[in-house]
Amino acid sequence: MKTLTAGRLLPVLGTLLAALLCALGPGAGSASAHAALTSTDPASGSVVPTAPRQVKLTFSEGVLLSADSVRILDPQGKRVDEGKPAHVDGKSDTAAVELAGGLADGTYTVAWQAVSADSHPVAGAFTFSIGAPSKTAAKVATAEIDPVVDALYTTGRYAAYAGYLLLVGGCVFAGVCRSSRPVQRIAVGGWITLFAATSVLLLLRGPYTSGKGLGSSFDLGLLGDVLATKPGAALLSRLLLLSAAAVFLAVLFGSYAREDGDRTRMERRDVAYGLAIGGAVVAVGLAATWAMAEHASAGLQPWLAMPVDVLHLLGVAVWLGGLAALLAALWSGEPVRRAEVQRFSRLAFTSVCVLVATGLYQSWRQVGSWGALTGTEYGRWLLLKVALVAGMVALASFSRRWTGRLTDGRPASASKKAASAVRTVRAATGAAKAAGPSRKEKDASPERAAQLARQREALEKAAGRRQRDADEARSGLRRAVLAEAGVAVVLLAVTTLLTGTQPGRAETEQRQSAASGGARTTAPAAPGPAETRIPYDTGGTNGRGTALVRIDPARTGNNSLDVSVTDPTGKAVDVPELEVSFTEKQKNIGPLRTALKRTSAGRWQATGFQLPMAGTWQLTLTVRTSDIDQITEIRNVKIN
Repeated sequence: MKTLTAGRLLPVLGTLLAALLCALGPGAGSASAHAALTSTDPASGSVVPTAPRQVKLTFSEGVLLSADSVRILDPQGKRVDEGKPAHVDGKSDTAAVELAGGLADGTYTVAWQAVSADSHPVAGAFTFSIGAPSKTAAKVATAEIDPVVDALYTTGRYAAYAGYLLLVGGCVFAGVCRSSRPVQRIAVGGWITLFAATSVLLLLRGPYTSGKGLGSSFDLGLLGDVLATKPGAALLSRLLLLSAAAVFLAVLFGSYAREDGDRTRMERRDVAYGLAIGGAVVAVGLAATWAMAEHASAGLQPWLAMPVDVLHLLGVAVWLGGLAALLAALWSGEPVRRAEVQRFSRLAFTSVCVLVATGLYQSWRQVGSWGALTGTEYGRWLLLKVALVAGMVALASFSRRWTGRLTDGRPASASKKAASAVRTVRAATGAAKAAGPSRKEKDASPERAAQLARQREALEKAAGRRQRDADEARSGLRRAVLAEAGVAVVLLAVTTLLTGTQPGRAETEQRQSAASGGARTTAPAAPGPAETRIPYDTGGTNGRGTALVRIDPARTGNNSLDVSVTDPTGKAVDVPELEVSFTEKQKNIGPLRTALKRTSAGRWQATGFQLPMAGTWQLTLTVRTSDIDQITEIRNVKIN
């Protein structure tokens, strides 16, 4: 909906869009939601000489830990972790667990699961080796959400948002624009929907985060664990606030809505102020239960993001919930006055301005760059949301035109045929009432009498609809508002999807972390030179052997290279040709080659070999044992 000054909305939108262009251009500091594993110690896939004292995981944001958040299994699948996982130095984005002593060499598996600060469960697994990799490693299945639980929980999230919009929007419309029975149904229906959805979410929260089935919904121990977390506390707070909202509804649509002759104008105004303040407190409190448990509570500037998120949700509720209330009033055929529609128009215009301003900040915070806006799932959903908002604003222009044609009296353009039909039906109904029940009706059974009464009621409703449809302005306004409401339903679905989608900034950072080696980049510096043993078999006569490649000190800058070649018996052996090169695939550096000089039987060396940067390098070894027998082997080496 637009007001008579809504033409100013286009310049406002243009200015804010220009600001968005500037904000997304240079990017900003690190922030994310939906925790992603960024590094581990020991590094994923690494080989450490001795057993570490603990295993440490670092995430892109804070995580909530449970007793089984980090499990460490030996090659046979036996748990070797001790104690409960804990945050390191109080940092919520870390998790560490102690290891048992006397661990044997082999490959160990780390399975982890946690709940990110924005309430979404995350899980994964990685391996590291002590001494040398073993032939076998434990296989674990990370916790997966039960499909039935996931479907019900997702439905509950959609219903909770819809209920909040109808509750707040209906109450604001009733207090500022018009209070009536259809509007009351919208607000009360929103309260019931939100209360039921929140109760379901609270019961399903435990199974949702732990990967258990629907049968564990009433597990009191699991429910107690949920209430001890931030999302659980937010859901419980929402239920308590809904109790206060029930009292507010009773007053708003009860004693306040009724015209009380004994109440002075001053007393009625005091009650109105009390309702406004109390309603605002409840509405803000309900919105805060989302802000404190989802994207706004994690990542960049949570102290600012949470109030902005509350304002954004309030703006959506006043606009879309009020739109539903207006549609209900128009659909019922009640004589909605022009001044009432114009008051809602001003509310809607203010809400749109708030949505654009807060949405600008949220887009910068959660997306961060143009690449993330078009190259991530979150960014694409955000573009669709912007398009839907723009479509609703365009549809609102038609509503404004019909609002300008509204008249509070009897419409002069009403169809004569419709008016005549209304008079005929009403006259017949009035005459029947005055004459009392006919002899046929007196002799009829109670069932027949009830049927006749329903027929008269249907005739009266039909007459009311004819009169309603005869008002061209109100019919046009109703159709325009219905179109807006249809787009609003889709907009609500997209908004709910956004709250459950990893933000573009976080997805971009996760890709960059994986491209640069991810957890491997934080492996502890090697205590000495790096060595890798590479078996080869060229397939010809005397074509089998082993090459031991030693890089000293395996750091950026100058390095010496030492290659020893032995046959299957361990005896040094010369080969006609030996070549070594290094390539950094992620940075597209290399291959870097060096000239190896034979120093003795089966041994080659090179000095002053430059490796320009740290990371995981690909070592390529080419061995030729005859004129036609040659093989190339590839291994990864860590350069600190």
